[in-house]
Amino acid sequence: MRPLFTVHAGEFIVGEFIEQTFRNLNVWLPSKDTGIDFLVTDKKNKSTVSLQVKLSRDYRQPEAVDDFQQGLVAAGWLTLSHEKIEKSQANYWVFVLVSNERKWTPHFIVIKPVDLLARLRRIHGNKRSYHFYPWIINTNDNSRIALQGRGLNANERLSLMRDGIKDEDRNFTTFLENWSALEKLNKIILGLQSYKVAVLCRSETRLLHLLF
Repeated sequence: MRPLFTVHAGEFIVGEFIEQTFRNLNVWLPSKDTGIDFLVTDKKNKSTVSLQVKLSRDYRQPEAVDDFQQGLVAAGWLTLSHEKIEKSQANYWVFVLVSNERKWTPHFIVIKPVDLLARLRRIHGNKRSYHFYPWIINTNDNSRIALQGRGLNANERLSLMRDGIKDEDRNFTTFLENWSALEKLNKIILGLQSYKVAVLCRSETRLLHLLF
C-alpha cells in the first residue's frame, strides 16, 4: 500500500484545494501507483473523476526586463512522455504552478490527456517527449491567458501582450482553473439534496392535508 508520506507537494496542494473548494466531494489516494494520483467521488462514491498531478516550480527571471516578463504571472517547465500521456488512465491531468516566493495562490491547468497530447503533437510534431512550458500571462488589456510557451521567440512573446494568442493549439486558457468536472460532481450532489428537500416538503404538505 502507498504510504501517506510519499504524497508530493503538488498532490498536497491539489488535495487541499479540492477539499476546501468542493466540501461535498470525497478525495481518495489510490493504494497502487497506476498513474492516477487522486480519485474524487461524490458522497456515495458512485461517480468518480480521476486526476494525475504534475507540479512545476516557477521559472520566471528574478528581475522583469521587458513588458512580457512584467506580465508573466507563472512560468512552468516540465518534460512529458508521449507514451505516458497516451496510456494515461486518468480523466484529467492537473498542472500546478506555484510561486517560489509564495506571493500568490497556486494556479491550475486542468486538461484531459487526449487533448493535451493532441495539442503537443500539432505544435511540435510526434516526439517521444515534449518540453511543456505552461505560462500564465496578464496581457495589456488586463485579460489573463495560459499557453504552451515552448518555441516562442522574443518578438512572439512580446506580441502576446498586445495581440493575445494567435495559435489556438498553444492556447490553454480554456483549461486554466477548469474544474468543471468536479463542479459537475458537486452539482449532482446539490441536485439530489434539493430533490430530497422538495420530496420532504411535499410529504409534509400531504400529511397536513390529511390531519386538517
